Amino acid sequence: MLDSGNTFSYTQLLLDNETIRMIRRSLKGIEISDLSLAVDLFKKVGPGGHFLAEQHTIDHMHREQARSDLFDRQVRDSWEKSGAEDAAVRARKRAREILQDYQPEPLDRSVQTRLSEIVEAGENKQA
Repeated sequence: MLDSGNTFSYTQLLLDNETIRMIRRSLKGIEISDLSLAVDLFKKVGPGGHFLAEQHTIDHMHREQARSDLFDRQVRDSWEKSGAEDAAVRARKRAREILQDYQPEPLDRSVQTRLSEIVEAGENKQA
């Protein structure tokens, strides 16, 4: 048990968490409605137009895509010019930030009391 605790990887935990989050978003599926399909927008933009600058596209893109801060989707040249950090490097940095800045929420007083009672009862049994 001690060995498994010593080999735990916060980097891998963050990568796995992001992967699972993106899979869950994919499994959720795509909403099909007049609003999500932007039927009115098709009429407004018309043939040959584009939807990229439309507020509807921007709003739905952010809601529908599973974006990640760890997995970089730049083209290779841009990725290399920006430092070529892979997901593991970014996850390691993020894990260090989390561990450095983490402030646990205090336990509710009733939970603290109950835990103290359990510990005390265990100590009394050992005595």
